[in-house]
Amino acid sequence: MTTDVTRVAVLGAGMLGEALLSGLLAAGAAPASLLITEKRSDRAAALQAQYGVEVVDNATAAARADVLLLAVKPQDIPALATEISAALDPGKLVVSMAAGVLLSTLESNLPAGIPVVRVMSNTPVRVRAAMSALAAGTAAGFEHLERAEQVLSAVGRTVRVTEAQLDAVTAVSGSGPAYFFYVVEAMIDAGVALGLPRDVATELVVQTAYGSSTMLRDSGDHPVALREAVTSPGGTTAAAIRALEGHGVRAAFDAALRAAAERSKELGRG
Repeated sequence: MTTDVTRVAVLGAGMLGEALLSGLLAAGAAPASLLITEKRSDRAAALQAQYGVEVVDNATAAARADVLLLAVKPQDIPALATEISAALDPGKLVVSMAAGVLLSTLESNLPAGIPVVRVMSNTPVRVRAAMSALAAGTAAGFEHLERAEQVLSAVGRTVRVTEAQLDAVTAVSGSGPAYFFYVVEAMIDAGVALGLPRDVATELVVQTAYGSSTMLRDSGDHPVALREAVTSPGGTTAAAIRALEGHGVRAAFDAALRAAAERSKELGRG
């Protein structure tokens, strides 16, 4: 991991916390440069044995780490802030991964002047292919965003946004993996209905999704150009696209993302 961070602490060893820990280690971070916190003693022992990192309490992590990744549930943020506040100073960086917790809420629960960066990531963090959007708090400057990006690049890609844009980010990429899984599920079921064995339909659809997303990411071509390259006039793909448009799929996605963004706003308001 190419970063000047001396020590990173992951507070909360659930699915997200372990994924962050695993990604940081895979990116080259030394186990001695990482700390993790976990309330359950059996879980803590298992993590220590598997990854070779030190498991400490939240206050100790805050005192010893330069960057604190808050990977706890949103409802646990106030209690966590109380535990770590006494150990914080403006030289440390707090990065919150807690969905829906506003920067103003985070900052009001921490000492004044502590730089805070809020992050909306997604579940591909588990395979180091996450999309993470970062928004800076009032005391966080360019250097803090850069430091947070250095850490989070271990588990995927990053983009900078304003906090006002995070509801849209939640709708597009935070919830986004579920939309793709839903489409894949529907395509597999349609393949089975057309007479394919389910395992064959699954392999066909999953590999097609993987190849298509890789092409989209790496080619630099617009998705319209890539779609048109597959769509011969009067051919099978044209017939399929016409059916999708006839069933209002594009409008359905627009409505779905708007619903997700609105729900994100509601959750942020508490």
